[in-house]
Amino acid sequence: MRGGKVAVVGGSIAGCAAALAAHRGGADEITVYERAAGDLADRGVGLAVHDSRYAELASAGYLDAGMPWVQLVRRRWYVRDDAAPAPVGREIAVMPFPFRTYNWGPLWRELRSRVPADADFRAGTPVTALHPAPDGVRVETASGAEHFDLVVGADGYRSAARAAAFGDVRPAYAGYLAWRGAFPEARLADPGLWGDEDCVYAVFPGGHVIIYRIPDGAGGRRVNWVLYTAPPADLDLGLGLDLRLTGPTSLPPGGLTDALAAHLGYVADELLPPYWGAVLRATAPEELFLQPMYDFTAPRCTADRVLLVGDAAAVARPHTGAGAVKALQDATVLESALATADTWTDALDTYDTDRTLSGRSMVDLGRRLGGALVQATPDWRGMDQAATEAWWKQADGGGAFGGRELRK
Repeated sequence: MRGGKVAVVGGSIAGCAAALAAHRGGADEITVYERAAGDLADRGVGLAVHDSRYAELASAGYLDAGMPWVQLVRRRWYVRDDAAPAPVGREIAVMPFPFRTYNWGPLWRELRSRVPADADFRAGTPVTALHPAPDGVRVETASGAEHFDLVVGADGYRSAARAAAFGDVRPAYAGYLAWRGAFPEARLADPGLWGDEDCVYAVFPGGHVIIYRIPDGAGGRRVNWVLYTAPPADLDLGLGLDLRLTGPTSLPPGGLTDALAAHLGYVADELLPPYWGAVLRATAPEELFLQPMYDFTAPRCTADRVLLVGDAAAVARPHTGAGAVKALQDATVLESALATADTWTDALDTYDTDRTLSGRSMVDLGRRLGGALVQATPDWRGMDQAATEAWWKQADGGGAFGGRELRK
């Protein structure tokens, strides 16, 4: 099947990958609607890609060695032990961790540069309504309406495309938060205490922080961390809404309330080993932001001529390391479906059969890992190498962590 008009709602990593997939799949015209008016490349958070997933995505033409990355080799688990007060804490386990890490902004810039020059990329153009039908979709913006043969929803967990296709599907609050931060590596104290190829899991009752280095996009590196834990039940989040009832929200860089900042300080000072707590403390307020954890999966990845990719289709908790990976995998399947099908219906059915099952699998894994790492943590101080390995094997479901392969 060749030709047709394709619209992509969302211009982030998922949207750029979907536009590239539509081009390679044979679309004649591609329009990308991105609600943000500025350059998305200033988003400096980190993400990780399992080496095996990298190999698959590189082979498919969506990643390559020219995109700035940092290689990790092992994961070290640390727990605070005041009876043996080493700065990094007591090491309870070391495990293989074959991951490449990326900086979201430079990775987006690389993918954006691959979107064909004749694609119409409309930054600062939010979609106000979608009207799906069996023969196409009418896309409305403030400047008018246009008809497309296919609309790809790549607009994240607050997706307008998903709302048009499945209006009753809402992400569910998982009951805990993720604090995120990143800062230049030069600010790191005593870098010799932390190996360049090490990913750190510093664990405590009710949560953990994962810390690793990422490229800064300019030849240097940044320290990237994500802290997962539930806030105290009586803590005023200051978000102005009930997370359980009103759906996804987040606090942007510099937006932490005094109460949230104080709780972050408590975790850094009282629950983490001193060195890793100091990493959190070294992060400036404008380098911090917060994400409540949600998860969900749409009942299908397609409805009429609307097709969902990335977080628009399914949100798995970040423990899976599958956010950007899943979006890129979705793009590879979309490209193949468009290139090999005889009709739009055939292409949509092929994509839906593959990606709906994959999304559900990732969401289930995220819930299992969230339960093990945050909501029902073991007695970390009683753990050693053998106990941690046995616990992780059960939590991980026998090796699923790091994303699924492109094809079953």
